[in-house]
Amino acid sequence: MQSLLNRRTKPLTVANSLLHHGYECAYMIKQMWPDLIAKAKQGGLDVIQTYVFWNLHEPQPGMYDFRGRYDLVGFIKEIQAQGLYVCLRIGPFIQSEWKYGGFPFWLHDVPGIVYRTDNESFKFYMQNFTTKIVNMMKEEGLYASQGGPIILSQIENEYQNIQKAFGTAGSQYVQWAAKMAVGLNTGVPWVMCKQTDAPDPVINTCNGMRCGETFTGPNSPNKPALWTENWTSFYQVYGGLPYIRSAEDIAFHVTLFIARNGSYVNYYMYHGGTNFGRTASAYVITGYYDQAPLDEYGLLRQPKWGHLKQLHEVIKSCSTTLLQGVQRNFSLGQLQEGYVFEEEKGECVAFLKNNDRDNKVTVQFRNRSYELLPRSISILPDCQNVAFNTANVNTTSNRRIISPKQNFSSLDDWKQFQDVIPYFDNTSLRSDSLLEQMNTTKDKSDYLWYTLRFEYNLSCRKPTLSVQSAAHVAHAFINNTYIGGEHGNHDVKSFTLELPVTVNQGTNNLSILSAMVGLPDSGAFLERRFAGLISVELQCSEQESLNLTNSTWGYQVGLLGEQLQVYKKQNNSDIGWSQLGNIMEQLLIWYKTTFDTPEGDDPVVLDLSSMGKGEAWVNEQSIGRYWILFHDSKGNPSQSLYHVPRSFLKDTGNVLVLVEEGGGNPLGISLDTVSVIDLQQNFSKLTLPSSS
Repeated sequence: MQSLLNRRTKPLTVANSLLHHGYECAYMIKQMWPDLIAKAKQGGLDVIQTYVFWNLHEPQPGMYDFRGRYDLVGFIKEIQAQGLYVCLRIGPFIQSEWKYGGFPFWLHDVPGIVYRTDNESFKFYMQNFTTKIVNMMKEEGLYASQGGPIILSQIENEYQNIQKAFGTAGSQYVQWAAKMAVGLNTGVPWVMCKQTDAPDPVINTCNGMRCGETFTGPNSPNKPALWTENWTSFYQVYGGLPYIRSAEDIAFHVTLFIARNGSYVNYYMYHGGTNFGRTASAYVITGYYDQAPLDEYGLLRQPKWGHLKQLHEVIKSCSTTLLQGVQRNFSLGQLQEGYVFEEEKGECVAFLKNNDRDNKVTVQFRNRSYELLPRSISILPDCQNVAFNTANVNTTSNRRIISPKQNFSSLDDWKQFQDVIPYFDNTSLRSDSLLEQMNTTKDKSDYLWYTLRFEYNLSCRKPTLSVQSAAHVAHAFINNTYIGGEHGNHDVKSFTLELPVTVNQGTNNLSILSAMVGLPDSGAFLERRFAGLISVELQCSEQESLNLTNSTWGYQVGLLGEQLQVYKKQNNSDIGWSQLGNIMEQLLIWYKTTFDTPEGDDPVVLDLSSMGKGEAWVNEQSIGRYWILFHDSKGNPSQSLYHVPRSFLKDTGNVLVLVEEGGGNPLGISLDTVSVIDLQQNFSKLTLPSSS
């Protein structure tokens, strides 16, 4: 979710301008919509901005899905019911750390297609989907021109980042996309974010953390300055640390953008959500923007939420003057400056800025002295009295309380199902080369088995197996024995697995499990992106080796447990679940247990810190990937708590299923609830020593 603050200093299609705050959202869990929207409104926001996820809504060409949490119309109507507005970011490329940038993978198989350029096949499907969404909104009367809540729409997304790769075809595509969108006659403006050449009347907008400093401005005097993504944190990847952005810094840059005639600020994200299932893009963790003003579970993150709420209140209190007044700016010192908006009738608003990061200063403004904190802006809604300073945080901080509710330490509580390592003879898909993984799996699974039967006649008995991979993880087995594994990271395009192996003279079986941890979400020529094994070789020495790359390989898409859908209740009678075995020696194992729902309303999480790498399901719904063994620079997992929405749960008998690649101990899992407590309140509960 995101939020946006919208002020139009120049009317777009209406006579009067509007001041809005809001945030963006990926639909989330449907049962959470009312509460999250209400908390956004309480925080001073009045626009909800949402992407539209093409791969969710059109999983197959011409087959649409708007059920349940994909109910886009229902989501927008809930926003409207709470008296808020909507910005609809149709894209349909969205990036958003979402698999394949929101594109349905079936696009990959359209003959001759090239994404996001002047390509007839791509434009055909893009226009079809965009038109489908616009017509749905029109049929429900949801555009502001029809009396509905949608005040803005977006076409494309940060295209200028890749535009040069397509040359003149890229520029032609921008022109086409703008003309196509405007031609849909929504009656509300369209935007293109980070697109300085956005054709009239489409509005070019800014994304980033410091748009008050970096935005070059609208490309036409008839367009307002809009900030479509103000990053309240940053997405986190496995092996990475969370990015902590302070409430003071966010408030400073929002205020500066407004002072410099900004017309719209959208918080990306205002609510941290959850990438359920396999929806996260490459290496991105399951929890998304947990450091946002509303965290992954929808709880207030203080002081961020409260500090921004106060800022929004002050801005709204003087919105008329900000919209109708004449702006001027002036120096107040070497690192200090002022911005004033004045109306003819005498109303006045001032912003006093101190850009000195280390020192507070006193400035003179209209014969009065004002002390400015380091790196801060003071807002004077009447040009006399300070109502808000971006660095002066009055909101009490809070912290999370994790309350254990159930452990799973009893062997008797668990069942297991051993997945099977396939041999070459068990496979039906064959190729005389190493197949590209994404094109082979079609996004039906993270996993692809590469299997080979080969004859070994080198002189050494313990050669080195060298596997180069452009996927994310590789596990190698020779003759049904696990040799070892390796993985890459978010910042590299490939990695190499090198291990000594014991082989037989004569016939051997090699099985390599290649895993993706999300599809790529951005970049030019996404349809050409390569993943999977690049080369496989056995090496005795530099002079003596056996190159297996161009051998005849057999393939199996996914794990056996995925094919059997062992996480579904109706399939359990046909699956050989057994009692828990030797946990420390288990590889590619499925675990199953049950639990009851904790009482109360606090968010529910599973603490998976004892596990290794895999995916978890609760009552047949995937709560996402986990990768506990991939530690950050401080030696900790990037994520260990995994959200289980209460809407997924029954009162009793909830079924938890996990697939574990190796290294995990299910007996250490716990079921917890999450709450927050003010630090001030927490301090008051401490037992202090008595005075003598």
